[in-house]
Amino acid sequence: MEQKSDIPKLPLPPPLVGAEVGTFTEFTVTQRMPSIARRVIVENNFTTNINDSLEKLASELSSGYLPLLVDDTGADFAAWDRYLEPYKEQRWIDVPWFFAETYFYRFILQITNYFLKSEWQGVDPFELQKHQGLETSLDSIVALCTEVNEWLNVSQQKSQSKQTALMALLYFALWGNRVDLSLWSAFETDRSRFDIQSQQSHILVDDALKVTQLLVNSNSGRVDLVVDNAGFELVCDLCLVDYLLGSGVASQIKLHLKPHPTFVSDAMIKDVHHTTEFLETSSHPELIYFAQRLQEYIASERLVLCDDYFWTSPLAFWKIPKSLKDELSHSNLIVIKGDANYRRLLGDRHWNFTTDIADIVCYLPAPMVALRTLKSEVTAGIQSEVLEEVVKSDTAWLTNGQWGVVQFVDK
Repeated sequence: MEQKSDIPKLPLPPPLVGAEVGTFTEFTVTQRMPSIARRVIVENNFTTNINDSLEKLASELSSGYLPLLVDDTGADFAAWDRYLEPYKEQRWIDVPWFFAETYFYRFILQITNYFLKSEWQGVDPFELQKHQGLETSLDSIVALCTEVNEWLNVSQQKSQSKQTALMALLYFALWGNRVDLSLWSAFETDRSRFDIQSQQSHILVDDALKVTQLLVNSNSGRVDLVVDNAGFELVCDLCLVDYLLGSGVASQIKLHLKPHPTFVSDAMIKDVHHTTEFLETSSHPELIYFAQRLQEYIASERLVLCDDYFWTSPLAFWKIPKSLKDELSHSNLIVIKGDANYRRLLGDRHWNFTTDIADIVCYLPAPMVALRTLKSEVTAGIQSEVLEEVVKSDTAWLTNGQWGVVQFVDK
């Protein structure tokens, strides 16, 4: 049971649910999630029985009831049994949206025998898309790694130079999220994403300067990064990691990754290893040097890859286990990546968009920055005048992935 001080200071608004007619939430549960289940069928060589079960799941999402999880030997089965208790005999569209999505991905793993001893044990049903995400964004990866190599080669960098490089890398990490595979986005291969000035105009809250000042003045401490997607976004995150360690701004970085496949493209430890191997075996010297540095950081434990079943649970961030919260308390900065992690920060609830985010995330044990492109109808901390302008200019601003935030909350 969490302590009173561990939850937001404000009364909790209701959660988003799929039954809210005309919302992106309803569209996700009734349209996007069935498409995702059917794409798993197309992109894998599962048995007919598995494929039939996936199709049954897809067809029941819009109006059917939550199926029960059976003991598939997954380490989180007992926890999920508890999570499901309040929602038994309810429809997918009637339970909180974040719960529905998270359970949907966990249920796919049960269907595909991910945890059971079988030929499908440990088979990532989304692996093809993760690999394609790397391969089809190669030009962008080369361009970004070339920039990072140049920044690291500048000798005797002044703190101002470090701040400039870090700010650019924060923006790269922010906009790398635009290619979240659970939206079935096409990967861009042009260099438009690297035009920092044009991207700044679409940042609704920009605390990048505060973040870089904290990092540069933190006496080379530890940074924790709660990772979102594999593919190009993970490369953007790893470029930030590379610069933080290579420039001496951070002494150690911990990447918090998912223990099993979820939300299509969310990164696991094996995805980090695959990414470094992919880059190292490329024909581009810039990528090879970058990958070798990452491997050296991992070997020396300056870069630590860790996972925890909390990251694949349906719990709001304020229900973080004490052990994990104590671990994060040693961090100089917690970097929270992506839309799904942001939703968890806010409990995936209907907050007023102008609510002070610091009053919601007061439970965090260290300074935090959220790097998030908006792909859901959840947000907070937007100034009222900014909100008025974006509502006028773009009716789909909350969900089309064209707007972002770099939101910093000090401890």
